[in-house]
Amino acid sequence: MSFFGYMIRQVAEIVNTVLSLYIYVIIARALLSWVNPDPYNPIVRFIHNITEPVMLAIRRRLPVFFGGIDFTPLLVIAGIVLLQSVIARLAVMM
Repeated sequence: MSFFGYMIRQVAEIVNTVLSLYIYVIIARALLSWVNPDPYNPIVRFIHNITEPVMLAIRRRLPVFFGGIDFTPLLVIAGIVLLQSVIARLAVMM
């Protein structure tokens, strides 16, 4: 494998790790929605600010509220898992 191949593989590993961490942040956001957290807490604000752009984009395009339950986190997590599998396959093919 060439140097370029190793670089592509390492970038794919970094992207995979970042996407995995983002899944945990989305899960934390979903868990926070079950309680009434302090909106001025820096951790709550960080979680909201980091996840809201992606979740808002999904909410604008798809009706994901059914019976008062927001299924946006599930769709985002499913999309991330799909993206991770595509990145893994592309990295192996390189």
